Amino acid sequence: MPDKTLTSLSRRGFLKLAGASVATTSLSALGFGDAEAQVAAQVRRFKLATTTETRSICTYCSVACGIIMYSDGDVSAGQKARLIHVEGDADHPTNKGTLCPKGSALKEFVNAETRTRVPRYRAPGSDRWQEVSWDFALDKIARHIKDDRDANFIEKNENGDTVNRWTSMGFLAASGGTNENGWLTYKTVRALGVLPFDNQARV
Repeated sequence: MPDKTLTSLSRRGFLKLAGASVATTSLSALGFGDAEAQVAAQVRRFKLATTTETRSICTYCSVACGIIMYSDGDVSAGQKARLIHVEGDADHPTNKGTLCPKGSALKEFVNAETRTRVPRYRAPGSDRWQEVSWDFALDKIARHIKDDRDANFIEKNENGDTVNRWTSMGFLAASGGTNENGWLTYKTVRALGVLPFDNQARV
């Protein structure tokens, strides 16, 4: 029974197939097949092929450029992740893939041995800082906020009008968050009665 592939070929198709076969055979006979295999064996593997990709925001100025961070190490297998490459996020509307020198050097900042990784606290009268837990730091901040608000909250002004303001504390918001984050921050700060309120993007 004849091969259906061969019988369905047109004369032009048959000539193309025959020509390609002859060319392949000739190149192999001249040693190009071995050369191609050797070249393929020497191609270096793409260094980001097995890394974990994480999108984030640059930690420096108020521009809030988008960045892509690549780390190696399988965290699910108990390995420690290590940042090996940082680049601008081409899909981010702010920087569209570009980064300034500080943003480009984020890898060195993140991996620096001298970078502070835990909260530190210096007790009143002490001459040194001590490392504390996040729970300690957040509880300490909350306690100071509550005590100062209780002591300085103004419910009514001298005319008896309700003002509900607290002017002894100020709040500076970061510009790297989302619109939703900014909205929640504004609502929270104003609900406390804080009037001195600004954003890093305007500084």
